[in-house]
Amino acid sequence: MDNFVVSARKYRPATFATVVGQEHITRTLKNAILTGQLPQAFLFCGSRGVGKTTCARILAKTINCEHRTADGEACNECESCRSFNEGASMNIFELDAASNNGVDNMRELTQQVYIPPQTGKYKVYIIDEVHMLSTGAFNAFLKTLEEPPAYAKFILATTEKNKVIPTILSRCQVFDFKRIEVPDIVHHLEYVAGNEGVKYEPEALELIATKAEGGMRDALSTFDQLVNFTQGNLTYQGCLENLNVLDTDYYFRLVDQLRAGDLSGALLLYQEITTRGFGGQHFLTGLCEHLRNLMVSLDPQTLTLVEGGEKLRARYGQQAQQCGLPLLLNYLGTAGDYEYRFREANNKRLFVEIGLMKMASATMQVG
Repeated sequence: MDNFVVSARKYRPATFATVVGQEHITRTLKNAILTGQLPQAFLFCGSRGVGKTTCARILAKTINCEHRTADGEACNECESCRSFNEGASMNIFELDAASNNGVDNMRELTQQVYIPPQTGKYKVYIIDEVHMLSTGAFNAFLKTLEEPPAYAKFILATTEKNKVIPTILSRCQVFDFKRIEVPDIVHHLEYVAGNEGVKYEPEALELIATKAEGGMRDALSTFDQLVNFTQGNLTYQGCLENLNVLDTDYYFRLVDQLRAGDLSGALLLYQEITTRGFGGQHFLTGLCEHLRNLMVSLDPQTLTLVEGGEKLRARYGQQAQQCGLPLLLNYLGTAGDYEYRFREANNKRLFVEIGLMKMASATMQVG
């Protein structure tokens, strides 16, 4: 049996041009390389799976490339690039601060810094999850970071910039990675699915992208899982079942029933949802998210804040106009209050049903 390589590794970008959703970062890094204005230390910040470590590796490879392209990309053909791609580079060192966070680990690293590179121009040190370093390790690292040799470059990565001490922050050029937008994730998933021969419904990829919450690695991991579950045929319904996600269609139907004052229909729909195994907390959280999406859909300028495809946004916009601002504010206030107080309720089913009764009666009050 061939060794399976997960998509997050198999399709990890190898050049700045293939990094998804971080154009503001890659453009700045390429310009710094082209002008030769490289800082001694970089700090890459952002949530998980948005490309921090990937960009650190691309940057480390590119600045040591012997024949860079005219637009600042690594050639992937020179000896330095080949050794990096094969995992045998002697100039690039990676340290996981989550498991190597002590003073001794940092002293060992700083001692290596003062040994010049045998080949290549730079020695690059990538320290992942740098916020996990102990106070002693930070202090041991500080002097080296302040006055490193000209050939040494440090790339620090963290998901929690607020935990990095100010004296480290002030010595780094900080790059803030943003969450990857749903259309960008969908476009990349389409590329992966095409390469892997996976059939898919567009709505299924949109669901995976939304579920990933801006992280490409999470999206690709979920993609692999669902490909196995659906045997290479990603359908929207199959993805819903596997991810335990409540279909947005339920919430569209529910709001229509509430708007019509149809309490019986709303209660029966909630019964159907609980029968499918979704608890009251899950239901209320999803309802608040749905109502929030309706709120921002009232204005075409903020409709882009809804994560999803054009068809879904159009549907939100249509229902939002049908409800109007006063009714949506009433619904959202009630749903938010009941979600907040849900854990305190003894009879949780009745508690949710009372919330639905209040929202169903709000139509007449607002009207």
